[in-house]
Amino acid sequence: MSSLLASARQSVLARHLTAGLVAAVVGILVLSLVSEFRATQLAAMAYLGIAAAGLTLLTGLNGQLSLGHGAFMAIGAYTAALCLQDAEPLAPLPVILLAATAVAVLVGLVVGIAAARLHGPYLAGATLALAVAVPGLAIFWDGTLGGEQGLTVRVPDVPAWFADAVFFLTATDPTRGRYTAYVAWLVLVAVFVLLANLSRSRVGRTWRAVRDDEVAAELAGINLARSRVLAFVVSAACAGLAGALMALVVRIAAPSGFTLTLSLTLVAAIVLGGLGSLVGALAGAALLTFLPQLVTQFGGDLGLDDVRSAELAPLVYGVVMVLVILLAPTGLVGSLRTWRHRRAARSAQPPDPERTSTTHHNTTERARA
Repeated sequence: MSSLLASARQSVLARHLTAGLVAAVVGILVLSLVSEFRATQLAAMAYLGIAAAGLTLLTGLNGQLSLGHGAFMAIGAYTAALCLQDAEPLAPLPVILLAATAVAVLVGLVVGIAAARLHGPYLAGATLALAVAVPGLAIFWDGTLGGEQGLTVRVPDVPAWFADAVFFLTATDPTRGRYTAYVAWLVLVAVFVLLANLSRSRVGRTWRAVRDDEVAAELAGINLARSRVLAFVVSAACAGLAGALMALVVRIAAPSGFTLTLSLTLVAAIVLGGLGSLVGALAGAALLTFLPQLVTQFGGDLGLDDVRSAELAPLVYGVVMVLVILLAPTGLVGSLRTWRHRRAARSAQPPDPERTSTTHHNTTERARA
């Protein structure tokens, strides 16, 4: 039995690694072909997808609702910005990203322990207060964190080995802007592979058990508080890493970029895509990234001015969200998955003998006629 489980885990890991490798190569090729503006949009989709993936595991798999993930993104962004102030960064870029993730993990551990006994609206209220308070710290410590203007981020030079690898795959030399897009996409793929394996592991099954029935999970020997804290820490780590990538792509870390709207937007993304689904989180991030720009462009084509075209985007986004909630309550990916399962179950059902006999009788009668 243990050997069967081990082989199943290895097959799942191999499948995820293969999918991740294919996604990384395809992402690099696509980023090399699109314009600089589209590459920046894909980079924004990448860091929003990372933050939404962590949040969908917390809410969809563990059942905790957080409205403060924009605060963890701010923590990661300011940590990365402090390390990228000078012409020469304090450390290599992977180390800076890990440092931003570690700081977000520490803060998430403290908040997770404090919020482990909170449920439902109480947890949402606590994280909501966090989302409101954290951006204000940058104004309070304006000497270090830049106040309202924020901190300017200097993108490091493209490493020679990375430029050689990209040139080998795409026959193009990456610029600094495109380099950040490559990094964001590769980090997205790595995070999704790790989270996909985590959700299919024993930890993921524990989170689902706590979400479905806390009493039954506790009777089965699961430590509820430890499970909640671990889920919160993993989700905060994803948000901190996403914030660091956001600072790298946008090249600034300012309080205006981490308002309550960002936290609510992440919640809307996972609701649209489908709770508990990594693919749904990525689909929601894609909607957040591309839908406003498409709607604004459509408004300009209709003859609206720039202000009215910009105001049309949140209206259309709200209408889309209402339609998804009414027509696809489990999100876009969840509804698609449900439709596929129903179709497979319908095709797997044995034929009705009475209907088959009637059809055969009618066919025979038509043949005789």
